[in-house]
Amino acid sequence: MNAHDFTQERFTLQPLSDLMGAEVIGLDLRQPFDPDIKAAVHKAFLDYQLLVFRDQNLTKDEQVVFTEQFGTLERHAVRNRGTSDHPLVHIVSNLDESGKPMGKVRSDKWHTDKSFRPEPSMATILHAQTLPPDGGDTVFVNMYAAFDGLNQATKDKIRSLNVVHSWATSREHEGRPVTAEEKRDAPDNVHPLARIHPETGRTAIFIGMHASHIDGWSFEEGRAFVVELEESVTRAPYLFRHKWQAGDLLMWDNRCLLHRAEANFDARKFPRILHRTCLRGTATQ
Repeated sequence: MNAHDFTQERFTLQPLSDLMGAEVIGLDLRQPFDPDIKAAVHKAFLDYQLLVFRDQNLTKDEQVVFTEQFGTLERHAVRNRGTSDHPLVHIVSNLDESGKPMGKVRSDKWHTDKSFRPEPSMATILHAQTLPPDGGDTVFVNMYAAFDGLNQATKDKIRSLNVVHSWATSREHEGRPVTAEEKRDAPDNVHPLARIHPETGRTAIFIGMHASHIDGWSFEEGRAFVVELEESVTRAPYLFRHKWQAGDLLMWDNRCLLHRAEANFDARKFPRILHRTCLRGTATQ
């Protein structure tokens, strides 16, 4: 894994694994990109699916400006809206309403952000604010590689299937029935199980915790199939673990990666706070 020096673009790429991920070295994300840098970063995003920018210190406003260079900001679900002055910046934390660590880390199940939207998210940008002294990793699954690893019969089968993605069902699986307002805000949507990436043309399995069941099957049979498939592909050959450092900002492709937070720290003692923005994608096909 050798570094790629984008001399003309004034930054260096250091691959982080053979599977996915690259560290982008030499850019201050508080400074707007010129067209050449933006194009080169976007290409790296497509090539590596996950970009890591170290030693960044962005305010919420600056994170919004950085994010908007690559597309249209996606609104968050009702429950996940940010503060009134920054509703498009979701504060990801393990804090309770009094601001104390509550012992639970949210988003600890495999998912891709906003897959329940009619135009699922293109990208997530997550910026570390407060970290535990160790742990609190984010783990990713490369769904390109997971699809490529299937036998041909399974590939052919899932290419013909669609999945119902449901915010309501995913919340219920976490033991929290949603309100009528939340259901109106985020109704169910149907997407291909084997999704063609709109920019690379590659095929990725499109599942995660919002994927409820196979469209057109009985709920029980369709749910069992989705759960079994997820369990079979979220394993070591397809995983990459990001160990957070102070100042890290991650940008990843929701169209071909799953992710989850890991509670490998004392979540009752140490706060873990990150700022999240998302970019709207396109309708699936």
